[in-house]
Amino acid sequence: MAKIAMVTPLVEMDGDEMTRIIWQAIKEKLLEPYIDLKTEYYDLGLKHRDETDDQVTVDSALATQKYGVAVKCATITPNAQRVEEYGLKKMWRSPNGTIRALLDGTVFRAPIMVDCIKPNVTNWEKPIIIARHAYGDIYKSTEMDIPGPGKVELVFTGEDGSRQTLTVHDFKGPGVAMGMHNTDASISSFARACFNYALDLKQDLWFSTKDTISKTYDHTFKDIFQEIYDAEFKAQYEAAGIEYFYTLIDDAVARVIRSKGGFVWACKNYDGDVMSDMLATAFGSLAMMTSVLVSPDGKYEYEAAHGTVTRHYYRHLKGEETSTNSVATIFAWTGALRKRGQLDHIPELEAFADRLDRATLKTIESGVMTKDLAALAKLDTIKTVNTMQFLDEVRATMEAGE
Repeated sequence: MAKIAMVTPLVEMDGDEMTRIIWQAIKEKLLEPYIDLKTEYYDLGLKHRDETDDQVTVDSALATQKYGVAVKCATITPNAQRVEEYGLKKMWRSPNGTIRALLDGTVFRAPIMVDCIKPNVTNWEKPIIIARHAYGDIYKSTEMDIPGPGKVELVFTGEDGSRQTLTVHDFKGPGVAMGMHNTDASISSFARACFNYALDLKQDLWFSTKDTISKTYDHTFKDIFQEIYDAEFKAQYEAAGIEYFYTLIDDAVARVIRSKGGFVWACKNYDGDVMSDMLATAFGSLAMMTSVLVSPDGKYEYEAAHGTVTRHYYRHLKGEETSTNSVATIFAWTGALRKRGQLDHIPELEAFADRLDRATLKTIESGVMTKDLAALAKLDTIKTVNTMQFLDEVRATMEAGE
């Protein structure tokens, strides 16, 4: 059969450690035999980021802005131990943080559901997609140790010289204080990305903060979401038969647990950070969680939600066998290929992405899986395979017509 032709390249961001090994194997075994794969390649491996003073990360984000769709391998965010291990010039920033900032993007994470792996919350029947506002709040905060009695104040000095001062706390002894911020522009971008993504999926959008307590900070999030919904999305949502729903974060948590799933849940930065891991674990495994970064102007970057699987990589370097789950990385590729097919009007590319997704899930449902899933699956007969065998089994399933 002739390979499927592509028109516009995907931006390909290679990564680190075990996921880098899997990345190449997926291309060789599952993609290149069927697609005339066209990518613009960027090596985001830690050594190359260091060699380029992290310019390669910036270049990959700019390429995503140009071409509209990217697929990213998991990468190392270096700590002090990694700086020493790799002999780095400095402790470089998270590549994901750099790319998010340049694209002004929102991260959407969704579990990959398989019939033989049941969520811990038994009434969940459909995926719950978390949308995390990945800017500001405590992640951009300024913190201070308070050595003893005294007053902490919040001061705003306008460009015209005007000043506003609020007392944070009158300390009678030692303590701590923190100042954090967000911007209307970033909140608006977050809101539009959420509204558009839920509309694309034809799913309800939930949004939650704690505006009853945070009557200025959180209330601003609530107000901006409502204003944008009313002005730009209400008619489209009503026509699509979906709902925008706001509630307090504690009520949202209770509703999520009681729900059947099948919606997008938008959260502020910290809430989204915590709830995405909770959902990943409750649905089965972080290795079965997809992640897509969406910019307000419709640029997409797909990746697995997990890290570089360091422990397996060190075993691989010793020549030992590994059984590493590649499902989320496969789904990152299929998500990017499907979106590229949609944007370039190549139905064959979309159909291939669907076919590979089905073959991957069918392989697991037939009882063939990596060790991490074997510990979770509810099947009478399970065949545990190693990293490369699983990819071979997926290809065999696809060749057999799924």
